Amino acid sequence: MVSSVRVGLPSETKDRERRVALTPSAVNLLIGHGHEVLVQAGAGEGAGFTDEHYTQAGARLVADAAEVWGADLVCKVKEPQSSEYAHFRDDLTLFAYLHLAAEPDLTRALLDAGVHAYAFETLTDRYGLPLLAPMSEIAGRAAAIVGAAQLSSASGGSGTLMGGAAGVPPAKVVVLGMGVAGTMAAIGARGLDAHVTGVDVDLHRLYEHHLAGNLDATQASEPALVGEHVREADLVIGAALVPGARAPVVVTEEQVASMRPGSVVVDLAIDQGGCIETARPTSLSEPTYVEHGVVHYCVTNVPGQFPRTASKALSAAVAPKLLRLADDLAAGRAGTEQEHPVLQGARNVDGGAIQHEAVAAVFPDLPAAAGLAGDAA
Repeated sequence: MVSSVRVGLPSETKDRERRVALTPSAVNLLIGHGHEVLVQAGAGEGAGFTDEHYTQAGARLVADAAEVWGADLVCKVKEPQSSEYAHFRDDLTLFAYLHLAAEPDLTRALLDAGVHAYAFETLTDRYGLPLLAPMSEIAGRAAAIVGAAQLSSASGGSGTLMGGAAGVPPAKVVVLGMGVAGTMAAIGARGLDAHVTGVDVDLHRLYEHHLAGNLDATQASEPALVGEHVREADLVIGAALVPGARAPVVVTEEQVASMRPGSVVVDLAIDQGGCIETARPTSLSEPTYVEHGVVHYCVTNVPGQFPRTASKALSAAVAPKLLRLADDLAAGRAGTEQEHPVLQGARNVDGGAIQHEAVAAVFPDLPAAAGLAGDAA
C-alpha cells in the first residue's frame, strides 16, 4: 500500500473544450498533502493558466498524454473521447464528468477495461450536486445569452428581441426544470426583460421562485399544459434533470413542431440525453441545426466557451473531493465501505460492474453490482 498517489491532469480533447479540471492552486493543494501531480503541457492554457504556473505550483510537466494517463488517478473535465479509450486499464481511477446514461460506448469501454470511474455529476451531499452545480450555474447564465443571440435573424431565428420595445411585447421564454441551471437561465432571461414561465414537477420549488420574483409565471409540469406554453414560446430552455439517469422527455416532437418558425430551443440536459425529443448533441464548432423550422442549440459543453470562469469554479468544487479520493486511494479505502462519505454517489463503475443505480437502470444488459437495477448476475 502506497502513502501517496500520482494524479494526472490531461489536456481536454473534446471539440473546442478549453477548460481544465484543476487550477495551479488546486494542484498545489494536492502536492501539499504528499501527492504527485503530472500535468500535460498546455492543459491549462485555454483557461489562462500557463505551464509555468503549474510548475511553480509543484507539478511535473509532461508532453505525452499517455504518460499523464499512466497516473494512478486521472482528473479531467469532460467524458473521455473514443481516442482516449486506449488509455483505460484496470488499475486506473478516473474522476470526471461522465454522463454515462447518454454514453453507452464509454460505459462499455470503462466496464471492459475494469476502470474505477467516479463521476462529478452524481456526487451528492446534503445540499444537492456540488460538482454539477457550478457548471449548471454557468450553463444557465449562458443559455439566456445564447438563446437571445439565436433569436436574431442573423442566426436563423425569428428576429425577436428578448425585451421587445415600446408598443411591442417581449419574447416569451419557457424554462423547463427550475434547478440550478433553470433558475439561472430564468433570471438571465428576465434580466433581458423577456416574459419568463418556469415549469417544474415540484410545486414548492415553483412557489419559492414565485415569492422570490424570479418568474413572471409558473406552470406545473403536466404534458398538455406544457405543450400550450411551448407552442407560444419564442425560446424554450430545457434544464430537466434526474441525477445519473437519462433526462426525462418534457417536450415532444409534436410540441416542437407546433412552435412558430424561427423559434429557438436550447437543451441544457443534452449531456444526459436531452429533455426535448428533437434534441441531439451538437458541438461548439457546429452548435445549431433546424428541425420543424425551430433552431436547436444542443451543445454538450456549454461552459467550455467560458473556460477561465468555468475552470476556476469547477476546480474550487472538485479539489477537496479529489483530495479525499486521492487519500482514500493511497490508504486502500477507495471503492470500499471505508471510502470517505464526501464521495457519496460518485462511484459509477468499479470492478467491471456498474455501481450507480440510475446508470444501471439505463443499461439493464450490462453487469451491475448486486442489488442494482441492471444486475445481470
